Amino acid sequence: MLEEYPVRVEIDVRWADMDALGHVNHTMYLQYFEIARIEYLMRLGIQPPSQQWGEYGFILAGVTCRFLAPVTFPDRLSVGARIVRLGEDRALMEHAAHSHKLDRLVAVGDATVVAYDYVNRTRTSLREQTRALIRALEQKEIRAFEDCSAAGGFPSHKATG
Repeated sequence: MLEEYPVRVEIDVRWADMDALGHVNHTMYLQYFEIARIEYLMRLGIQPPSQQWGEYGFILAGVTCRFLAPVTFPDRLSVGARIVRLGEDRALMEHAAHSHKLDRLVAVGDATVVAYDYVNRTRTSLREQTRALIRALEQKEIRAFEDCSAAGGFPSHKATG
């Protein structure tokens, strides 16, 4: 499951993750994806978000999530992260969550992360070293997308599952 995702984390669904309707609340999936996203960055050798990022770090520009099946406690999710596109100053990361109890994909989504200079409070170019580390982790060439920042938009991503 999720073999095409180079970074996978295991997350136990907590009772507190559910809402009044008896299934995992929609906001929790963004947290699950965030856990996988931070693990991805750490595998690149990038420290977790902190004041130390200084002149080079990442900032989240946008996220999406598509819910495919309701999850209930108890369950364990495998959550994957992969980068599928690189731009001048950003990367498009896809996420997927697989339920062990249901034995199926339960949510997919993406996140646009932008290289950011926290000292000058502006986006910056994605460093070549970072690009090389991403390609090495993904073990493949990553597709490019046009820089959508000038138009204020984000690349389209069709979730599968």
